[in-house]
Amino acid sequence: MILTMNKLITIESHFLQQQKLYPEVNAEVTDLLNDVAFASKLVRREVVRAGLGDILGLAGTTNVQGEEVKKLDLFANEQIINAIGQHGRFAIMGSEENDSIIIPPKNETGNYALLFDPLDGSSNIDVNVSVGTIFSIYRLKGDDPGKASLDDCLQNGAEQVASGYVIYGSSVVLVYTTGHGVHGFTYDPTIGEFLLSHPNILTPESGKYYSINEGSWAQLNDGTKRYIDYLKEEDPATGRPYSTRYIGSLVADFHRNLLTGGVFVYPATKKHKNGKLRLMYEANPLAFICEQAGGRATDGSRRILDIKPEELHQRTPLYIGSVKDVLTAEEFEKGSR
Repeated sequence: MILTMNKLITIESHFLQQQKLYPEVNAEVTDLLNDVAFASKLVRREVVRAGLGDILGLAGTTNVQGEEVKKLDLFANEQIINAIGQHGRFAIMGSEENDSIIIPPKNETGNYALLFDPLDGSSNIDVNVSVGTIFSIYRLKGDDPGKASLDDCLQNGAEQVASGYVIYGSSVVLVYTTGHGVHGFTYDPTIGEFLLSHPNILTPESGKYYSINEGSWAQLNDGTKRYIDYLKEEDPATGRPYSTRYIGSLVADFHRNLLTGGVFVYPATKKHKNGKLRLMYEANPLAFICEQAGGRATDGSRRILDIKPEELHQRTPLYIGSVKDVLTAEEFEKGSR
């Protein structure tokens, strides 16, 4: 097989090109992204051979959200903290698996904050379903990295410098944005490099898939139920019915819909009145990517990136994907359809 020129562009070369095109994407930012890419290689190394080692199953602990932690959750979390923290480019970090903020060693500490979900979808890892790492980068509010605090992490999603995710599936793909489009890279294990495979990703205005956990039907509000029923109706003029695709791994469901078009819905329910997904670790970074690809992300009424966070592990409903599909969902949620 002969690779096209796109397939010969390494992630490092791409970052350098972006620096030339967009001065605000400076060397600091590209160094940060390179750190994240390196950390994802360490996680990938264990994910692809998870069944061969003693790394599957529960760790016997619960996280700050009260969820049972998988052994691979802990491994991924430790690898990312160690790989990234040692370089001193982040002044502060926050992880879905940690109760509070993480302060790396102070030597040569940089001016940025990193928030990440080390292994999204980890409940599926034991059955070989795609999982992923989601990350978000913010610039500190002040000029002194030594005074970095929780306040530097609690910024609106619109303030993100960069965000992205890595999906560990049939291939390993890293997708990111710095506010200048969305680009995807596939990992080539034969040379140990991420190569540009999905330049300038644009999501369709409307899709053909919807993703929701219909096992929670009894917990859904009436607006959400009417919206899902609407998507199931037959109407060729509007491309309905949609097909349901729900993996139960947010990063996998989002990645498919980003490329093919569709909507992912994790609404507020009777059991989870504020939603279940994390604003800082999941909704904000994916919303930034989605908007840069021409999509839309809201909590049913408000733009995700405009929500002012009040706590590190804040939850939110999430409607994300093709712009027309999300707008229609919002109409049902406010009762106008």
